[in-house]
Amino acid sequence: MKAKNILIIILIIAALAFIKIKFFVNNNDKKPMSKDGKPPAIPIGVYVVKYEELKNELYVSGTLIANESAILYPEISGKITKLFLREGETVKKGELIAKINDSDLQVQLKKINLQTALLKEKLERIKSLQKIGGTSQEELDNASNVLEINLAEADIVKTQIKKTEILAPFDGTLGFKNISEGSIANTSTVIAEIQQLNPIKIEFSIPEKYSNLISKNDKVFFKINENPQAFEARVIAIDPKINTLERTLQIRAIADNSKLFFIPGSFAKINLPLKKIENALMIPTESIIPILKGKKVFVCKNGKAVEALVTTGIRNSDKIQIIEGISDGDSIVTMGMVQLKQGSEVRIVKTNYQIPTKK
Repeated sequence: MKAKNILIIILIIAALAFIKIKFFVNNNDKKPMSKDGKPPAIPIGVYVVKYEELKNELYVSGTLIANESAILYPEISGKITKLFLREGETVKKGELIAKINDSDLQVQLKKINLQTALLKEKLERIKSLQKIGGTSQEELDNASNVLEINLAEADIVKTQIKKTEILAPFDGTLGFKNISEGSIANTSTVIAEIQQLNPIKIEFSIPEKYSNLISKNDKVFFKINENPQAFEARVIAIDPKINTLERTLQIRAIADNSKLFFIPGSFAKINLPLKKIENALMIPTESIIPILKGKKVFVCKNGKAVEALVTTGIRNSDKIQIIEGISDGDSIVTMGMVQLKQGSEVRIVKTNYQIPTKK
């Protein structure tokens, strides 16, 4: 008897559940209609486009590099007899860094100098004889040519001796030495590296679309490591070509480093204030809809949603520039886009300005 009662209760519950599901499904299938039998207008929010000044800042990463940098190699092979390299210390332009053995070249030069002295004496005697007709002009010319050849040979040896000296090419700071006195060096042996640290340069790249918004002498600001302080630099060079692989433009700026605070190779966060655009059409970023052919927005016209393909430009924190596709005064849909399609009836419930009320 109890089992029978339980079965009856289960059947009653199942019947009630069926009726409830049937009722709600039927109600959901009935879409609300307006008085004229059409679907009601979709509520939307719009942003009325107007020209405004675009103050744009670009944030990119960069690298600090030395103002001048060089790797010091010997110009000729030989034994290092003197090494004046002081690791990590500054040197002046032309200061002697290292000296290669030149004893054989000095002997050659001495021999040539003695020959030169003899040839000069011989030339003077021939000149004296030529004045009294004791010799021909041809002999005088030959003696003069031999002397000139000897002097040229002396210059060659002097040049070779000069190459045995490794000099600082500019004022700078020396790095670690890679060789010691007594070592045999050749033209591929690295003596050391020299860096000019003041001023310091900053290299960075910006996307191609910003290339027309930066010029030589523009100011940029950069931060290094975790230091919150921003330092000022000035653009000194812009690469004349776009990097076709990354679609970027390389920029080089320069900053004071008289206190030697900056180290080449350091990572830098760059803040680049770009040129202002006086009359830019800006719309909220969320109104942009990506599509296969590019990007589109919905424009509210005469109570209907109209699709418009757009070309975008510069983006800031909350808005994006529209270069082509809309006009000043257009009402761009910013809310309710998911339900829209071309020609949908719409009703504005939110806008970026107060709609004048009719009197």
